[in-house]
Amino acid sequence: MENNDVKKLTANTIRILAAEGVQKANSGHPGLPMGMADVAMILWTEFLKHNPDDPKWAARDRFVLSGGHGSMLIYSMLHLSGYDVTMDDLKSFRQWGSRTAGHPEYNHLPGVETTTGPLGQGFGNGIGMAIAAKMTAARFGDEILGGNYIYGMCGDGDLMEGVSAEAASMAGHLKLGNVIYFYDDNTITIEGHTDITFTENVEQRFLAYGWQVLHTNAYDHEGIRKAIVAGQNEKEKPTLIITKSIIGYGSPKKANTHDVHGSPLGKDELAATKANLGFPTDKEFYIPQEVSDLFASRKSEMIKVYNAWQKEFDAWKKANAEKAEQFEKNMTGWLPENLEEELLAAAPKEPNATRTLSSKVIQKIAQLVPNFVGGSADLAPSTNTLMTAFPSIATGKFEGRNFHFGIREHGMGSVMNGIILYGGFRVFGATFFVFSDYMRPTIRLAAIMQIPAIYVFTHDSIFVGEDGPTHQPVEHLSVLRAIPNSTVLRPADGVETAMAWAYALRKTDGPVSLLLTRQKIDAFEREADFNPKDILKGAYITSKESGSKPELVIAASGSEVPVAAEAKKILGNNNIRVVSIPSREIFEKQSDEYKSKLFPADVPVVVVEAASMTGWGDLFRQKLLLIGMNRFGASGPYQTLAEKFGFTGASVAEKIKAWL
Repeated sequence: MENNDVKKLTANTIRILAAEGVQKANSGHPGLPMGMADVAMILWTEFLKHNPDDPKWAARDRFVLSGGHGSMLIYSMLHLSGYDVTMDDLKSFRQWGSRTAGHPEYNHLPGVETTTGPLGQGFGNGIGMAIAAKMTAARFGDEILGGNYIYGMCGDGDLMEGVSAEAASMAGHLKLGNVIYFYDDNTITIEGHTDITFTENVEQRFLAYGWQVLHTNAYDHEGIRKAIVAGQNEKEKPTLIITKSIIGYGSPKKANTHDVHGSPLGKDELAATKANLGFPTDKEFYIPQEVSDLFASRKSEMIKVYNAWQKEFDAWKKANAEKAEQFEKNMTGWLPENLEEELLAAAPKEPNATRTLSSKVIQKIAQLVPNFVGGSADLAPSTNTLMTAFPSIATGKFEGRNFHFGIREHGMGSVMNGIILYGGFRVFGATFFVFSDYMRPTIRLAAIMQIPAIYVFTHDSIFVGEDGPTHQPVEHLSVLRAIPNSTVLRPADGVETAMAWAYALRKTDGPVSLLLTRQKIDAFEREADFNPKDILKGAYITSKESGSKPELVIAASGSEVPVAAEAKKILGNNNIRVVSIPSREIFEKQSDEYKSKLFPADVPVVVVEAASMTGWGDLFRQKLLLIGMNRFGASGPYQTLAEKFGFTGASVAEKIKAWL
């Protein structure tokens, strides 16, 4: 069989595998895989640098399927390419316990680089991967760890979502010539043809971002090749290849209709599609031998490339021992053994805003942890997150440590996820807490993927003050705590801030949010036997009762801890206990013994927190008084807001008296 005929047969095999997986599940999206099968085939069999036997190869190219609804495309490619993705995996698509979920999930299958599905997120993740690749090359040398590309597929839905606009703008500004994205221009969405809602000129938009924009037809193999090569040759601009395709290509009745976007073909139309493409209608999940041979040949070729690279890498390590050691540390997440002690020593002892205290800790982390990078959404002077001894990442200057994400919180979150997924860096992103709303989809995905993103959210309560309710978070704390596998820490002073940062750095299986104040927090006293490591239990006693058992426990987090301490003094009852709860999520993971030790079951509890009190009643079954916010804030000096909203020691004491 002629090579061109084998390639055509291969593309059709991919189409039918995808359609059959969706049909067997009676659920899914066959249209995208059928439409873009030729593009995927050319990319994976001729250009994508990867090794199915070592899916985490550091020098591999990355492939991101941003339109994750077309997941049967990547599952089929992984199976055909020789990854540990079996035919049974394809046949169990979207089923309970299957590794082939409805949308690709990171760590479910080798070769899936990121969890995609919420449209636009994969687009942003790929930009983050490209930035990480540039940073890696700048640190360790382009000849060994550079030269890889981030390939992706995106569709109309990805480009309609605002997160892709933010990420595309960043990519153009940074001149990321290692990005090559195919735009699946099929003019179809779930509701019908895109002319009902999406009539912008995508080419002009991306040219304005600073991208190279190319055109090809999804079934013109030579055109696809030429476009990829042109993308590889353009070193100063990311590339968008506008690929004119037909959704559901090969289906006699459903191609180019929205019916094939998110529904199975149906048994009769699947049989008609097989016949139309010259495949036997009586065979399921059929892979012709010529197709298997093509992928086996490509795998052998890639293993040779991989082995040659390994020899070069070994020689590089011998010649660059110090760099090689640092690379190994970066990739394995190395941290100093005495991290907590170092950060505690760096944290100022005098009272201040926790954003200011955090800044001192960040400077120390930057010295101790060379792969620690991060930045702010144009707010570094306010979030106090600039690493002052280190340069910024900028166009052509990727050896820096400080990001300037611009006013793009959503894009910042998706790019952060991509940097983490690429490997080798510990990354934080900072903004005002109220704008975590703009980041929540990316925080949620970090939690699903169990990756260690760190968020620095400052201006953490109504005590933002004069900026008023638009900038004063109220419900945000409850919302963030509600995300599974997401950890929130709200420290009350320098000691808690240092330990919160240590916790965030040591956490490897989920995102951590640090909530920091704009305003100075008053000092509060701790017991003489206080151990800073108790902070890592999520809650600890700051002020003990005088008797053998407390009559009342007052608990608080962050800036309300000194308020709770002051309320105890005003009440004049030495048999009151004060507990700081910097992290409810960490505390909830402690043993029942530890929880009851802090909060005896028959002792009333008061919780003071300048936020919505949703969720506290799930933690405490004792007699409970909640002193928080049940409305939005107001504009005014923070001291005035504390008085008006009842977050002073005197006000809290009065409420407790009335309650008791």
